[in-house]
Parts: sequence; C-alpha cells; structure tokens
Amino acid sequence: MSFQMERRGISDRALDIADRVETFVRNTVAPFERDPRLGSHGPAEELSHELKALARAEGLMTPHILDDGGHLTQRETAAVLIRSGLSPLGPLAVHTCAPDEGNMFLLGKVASPELQAQFLPRMVSGEIRSAFFMTEPAEDGGAGSDPSMMQTTCKLDGNHWVINGRKTYITGADGAGMGIIMAKADAGACMFLVDLPHPAVRIERVMDTIDSSMPGGHAVVNIDDLRLPADQMLGEAGEGFKYAQVRLAPARLSHCMRWLGACIRTHEIAVDYTNRRHAFGKPLVDHEGVGFMLAENMMDLKQAELMVYWCADVLDTGARGTVESSMAKVAVSEALMRVADRCVQCMGGQGVTGDTIVEQVFREIRAFRIYDGPTEVHKWSLAKKIKRDWRKAQEAGE
Repeated sequence: MSFQMERRGISDRALDIADRVETFVRNTVAPFERDPRLGSHGPAEELSHELKALARAEGLMTPHILDDGGHLTQRETAAVLIRSGLSPLGPLAVHTCAPDEGNMFLLGKVASPELQAQFLPRMVSGEIRSAFFMTEPAEDGGAGSDPSMMQTTCKLDGNHWVINGRKTYITGADGAGMGIIMAKADAGACMFLVDLPHPAVRIERVMDTIDSSMPGGHAVVNIDDLRLPADQMLGEAGEGFKYAQVRLAPARLSHCMRWLGACIRTHEIAVDYTNRRHAFGKPLVDHEGVGFMLAENMMDLKQAELMVYWCADVLDTGARGTVESSMAKVAVSEALMRVADRCVQCMGGQGVTGDTIVEQVFREIRAFRIYDGPTEVHKWSLAKKIKRDWRKAQEAGE
C-alpha cells in the first residue's frame, strides 16, 4: 500500500480487527465489484445477503461493536471503518454502512432497554437494514438542511401516536426492516421506531441519483396515518432535534472514515496504472503533470486522515462534537473530491470507465459533499459560531 494508515493510539485488539477487515475487504469483497447484481439503485438484496454471510463466517459482522455489547472508541472505530471502505461494497459486507451504523449508534445511546431488545440485535447481526426518515420534499416546503422546517406531524390519540407526512432521499427505505421516523408535535420534534415494511409507509419511488453504493437507493416515501404505540417513541417527546445531533455528529464522521478508505484504494489504482502505462517514452508517473497530481493526493489523503482522527478524539472525550464534525465533514469531503478527481484525470479514458472502481468512487464522493449537510451549510454554521464567539469576547471585555 502506498498510503500508510494511522496505528498510533489504537489498541492491539482494534488493530487486529482493522487488519482482518482490510484483508477480508481486499481479498473477498473486492472481487464482487463488477458483479451484475450491482444496479443504479445499489446492490441487490441477494448480493447484500451473500456478502454479509461471508463476513459473518469470518466473524466480521459489525466489527466495531464487540461481542459483549461494548463499542470501540471513535478513534478505534476510525481504524476499522476506513479499512471497511477500501471497497464500495466493504461497508455493506461488514455492516458498517450508512444509515445502519448511525442508527445503531443512536439506539444504543437513546433507546429504552425494551426498544433496544426489540430492534438492536437484528440490526447488529445484519438480519435487517434500517432507514432514517428526516428529509422532506422541497415542493412540500419541508425540512432539508434546516430540520426546523419539518412538515411531518405526529399527534397523540389515546395511547398511540398518529404520523402523517412525506419524506425524501430516504436511504435504504426500499428493503429496510426498521425505520426511525422524525415528526413534529406540539411539544417539538419527536422520533419513532417502526417495523418495516408497513402498509402506512409507502414508497412512492426510488430516485435515480449519482451514487449507487447503498442498497435500496434513495426513496420518496409517503406516511399516511401511521399509528404507533406510545412506547415506540424514541426517548422523550420534543427532544427529537437533540437526538438527531447525537446521531449526526458521529454519522458525519463515519462517512468521512468510509470514503477515506475508498479514496485510498482509488489512489492505489491510479498509482498502479500510471506506473504501468507508458506515453512519450516513459511511464505516466514520470510526467510531471501526472506525478504531481499523485503527490497532491498523498497530502490530501493524509490531511483527511488526520482530520478524521482529530474529530474522533474529540468525540471520545464525551463532547458532542457538532462543530468539530462539521469542520471534518467539509475538510474531508472536499479533500477526497480532489483526490477522486485527480485519479480520474491521471487514468485518462480508463478513469471514466467501469473497469475499475475509480469512476464509481468519483460519483460517490461528489454525492458525499451534499449528504449529511452540504459544504455550504456547514460553513454557514461555522461562520455563525465565529460571530457568536466574537460577540461573547466583546461582552467579556466590556
């Protein structure tokens, strides 16, 4: 490997898991990357089950969650998830993919013991996939990057809640076995757990999007008079936005981890190609225009990795890490976009074919700059913090 991944501050146990995940993804998962069961809306369920069975046989299903129910630290999780991302199919195979990874984290932090017992074992084992229902269609005036615009409602009726609304860009809704639905009540935002499929949760369509790595794709969903027992509310009424932040900061960072792994592999492919391919009497890598791009990749990959581990260390202190995860999400997604773009460019015509994963990773990273908050929204949020901090400093000096 031309890129040496971080090993400092990571326990031997976690490094062993990470190394096993890397071997499995490179040797067992990567050969499936040209499988005909890969479609525009993600891997087919049959392929998903096959890959998970292989991971289960190797003892690598959900490897960041330990047999005793414990969880690796965020720094250790980074070592594992980066390696799982070395193939676009890796996170699916070992069950570290979105939205499942973030949903499991949220249930572990917020759900009652009863709800955990009902849903978590099936999720951790890979028996079911999950979906997170938050974003809403723009034509409905609903919530996107601003969740306070939420139009989906929940009303208490006896000992049940009745939920109505529409959601969009819901990753993995098609084929999911459970969902977390966000809706607003008089008390504020609420979250509910629901077994899927459910007749009151109807998929209108699965959208055609630029990315294709997530099973089930991204769906528009109609929720029509969904009745759920009151005990299927996640946490307390009115605390939904707070719970979303519990999930979103680590989930943003997990995206960074997985796609960093994908771009490390993409860089490896470009390095191999440019050393083997000759033009004008020498290997492509010896042409300054190509070699310099690969050198810039090395720097962007290392900076992205350091940003991931810095934010992971913040989360490991118990801090919410909202600001730090925003910074990491912007810095890493933008750096990886540059890496993926250079890999395509270095490989020329070969870089835009499906003969390697380079073209796919380029598409996936372009989407990543939008998912879990577009770059511009995070910058706007950080700029507001800068202004708040300045005002506090001025008031303190008065």
